[in-house]
Amino acid sequence: MYKTPDKSQPSLLDFDQPLGLRMNPDNRWVQLADRAPWGIFEEKYAALFPSGTGNVAKPLRLALGSLIIQNRFQYSDRELVEQLSENPYLQYFIGLPGYQPQAPFDASTLVWFRKRITMDILNEANEYMLEHKDDDGPAPPASGGPSGDAPQGEEAANSGTLIIDATCAPVNIRYPQDISLLNEAREKLEYIIYRMCKSYGLTLPRRYRRNARKDYLAFVKSRKHTEEKVREAVKKQLSYARRDIRYLEGFFSQGYAPDKKDIPLLVTIFRLCQQQEYMYKNHVHSVTDRVVSIRQPWIRPIVRGKASAPVEFGPKLDVSIDSGGYGRIEKVSFDAYNESGSLAAALERYRERTGRYPERVLADKIYRTKENRAYCRKNGIRLSGPRLGRPSKDNRADKKQEYQDNTDRIEVERFISRSKRCFGMGLIVTKLETTQLTSVALSVFVSNLFRIQRRIFAVIFSIHYKFIVCVA
Repeated sequence: MYKTPDKSQPSLLDFDQPLGLRMNPDNRWVQLADRAPWGIFEEKYAALFPSGTGNVAKPLRLALGSLIIQNRFQYSDRELVEQLSENPYLQYFIGLPGYQPQAPFDASTLVWFRKRITMDILNEANEYMLEHKDDDGPAPPASGGPSGDAPQGEEAANSGTLIIDATCAPVNIRYPQDISLLNEAREKLEYIIYRMCKSYGLTLPRRYRRNARKDYLAFVKSRKHTEEKVREAVKKQLSYARRDIRYLEGFFSQGYAPDKKDIPLLVTIFRLCQQQEYMYKNHVHSVTDRVVSIRQPWIRPIVRGKASAPVEFGPKLDVSIDSGGYGRIEKVSFDAYNESGSLAAALERYRERTGRYPERVLADKIYRTKENRAYCRKNGIRLSGPRLGRPSKDNRADKKQEYQDNTDRIEVERFISRSKRCFGMGLIVTKLETTQLTSVALSVFVSNLFRIQRRIFAVIFSIHYKFIVCVA
């Protein structure tokens, strides 16, 4: 059950402090509390809870505010609870009426916050926040780009710039190797067999656990892993896993069923063994929808081609930024995809927001397909990059324009880098598919939120400076 909180949130002057202490109104969390769109999606958040009796859920500001603080400082769940119980400014930010020494919730409650505040809700909150970012003052022009987006509803020439790029948000999993995955699958199968035999009073079959563990340790401790040694180790671990699977199939045929929570795990292990057996027999190292994590089977390898990380494991996403440098998620998926297919949809969403297409699109080489070039040419959009065909003799203007486009395109690289370094996109530590997508959307949302805060502080400082100069 969800109860809509009181809209009359206590002001900073009414915030109850011990011993009557007053809080600084210029604190960053006090200023940020007035910028976050707390009440816009209150009804949508309340619709997630069934009506009727039951425990009252936490308010949206408490849930979303806690996730924003955690994303900003990269706290663990337990550390976040400790920080909230010690800092009155953080308590004011999450909407508490006054300072309280006890924690506002338990650390396990954050898991439910991430489940309920989904990626779609965060994306809608991000759109609303960007639409109203100029309510307190004009935005400064972006460096290296046009002054800003055109107002909606006007029929005029294309205006503005859309910069788009793809990246991967790596998930915190062990680097997948065939031997380690098969060994983990074998250990889980042995444990499931043991629990089934203990629950139903069956005779425990012989599983050769010690021999399997000995073979695995002998491989991982060897210094040189030649191709012959790898194939031999894979063959042994596959044989142990197939024996355990035959035991389980025999139990299933007799009418015995595993625990409900073990069924998704068994499905993943069976698929993993089938893929490993296929690659072993056909002497290949890739397969469609390859399982790289038993506990998180939705994760897929994403080939990025970078020197530091040629292959990453996590959701792949297209990020676009507008003329003001604010980011949006255009597409996100755990499966590898060609990012060139998301350009047309991103341009149409840009038109829905501003009423016109952008004047130019800054993207790397993979977006410059034949279809995308034709689409941009049809709608009067200039797509960055060299022109097709033989270059002209006097192409200094084209080279200058290409250099300027490459310089401006760095903005999206800077946005992605900041989201990974400062706002958690560099390593997703949540364990569920929905919460991992929530973490990605939260990184973009919080990055925009603090960018708006810095812009407001810059405008206020500029006004104060001009006032002091005029008085002097």
